[in-house]
Amino acid sequence: MTINIIIITALVTSALWTAMTVRLLRSAVGLAITSAILAILMFRLCSPIAAVFELSVCAGLIFAIFISAITVTGRITNEQIVLKKKLRLRRFWLLPVIVIIAAIVLTQIHFHAIFNLPAQPVENNVKIILWNMRHLDLLGQVVILLAGAFGVVILFKEWKND
Repeated sequence: MTINIIIITALVTSALWTAMTVRLLRSAVGLAITSAILAILMFRLCSPIAAVFELSVCAGLIFAIFISAITVTGRITNEQIVLKKKLRLRRFWLLPVIVIIAAIVLTQIHFHAIFNLPAQPVENNVKIILWNMRHLDLLGQVVILLAGAFGVVILFKEWKND
């Protein structure tokens, strides 16, 4: 249980760093690190198929798409970086506080899961496992893909505005 808490802490820390950094390349690397840590957590929670999808799609494919999009964008000056840091800190100063408060509240509340994850599947057919036995993994994968798509849209929107 302690290792899961360490992994979740690393996951939240890398996600915060990804959201708070100003440079696009660091943000893309932070997203890849966050995805890799999430894949480790999924492996520990006996969801190897979802973990493989997370590692391949988010830490691999989405990272490659972001890097290719970043290479098309122009470099910004140090003055622009300082200005963006100030604007980002002004906009997101409350985010770490909210995460810490949420973590404290969630550690104090003991609740039972409203869904039951199936035991380790004995089926060998991936199609049957994904579509019939691992609905939550599939839902998580869809959410992750949509988050990546929205991230690319936001990236190109910022690139167009600059």
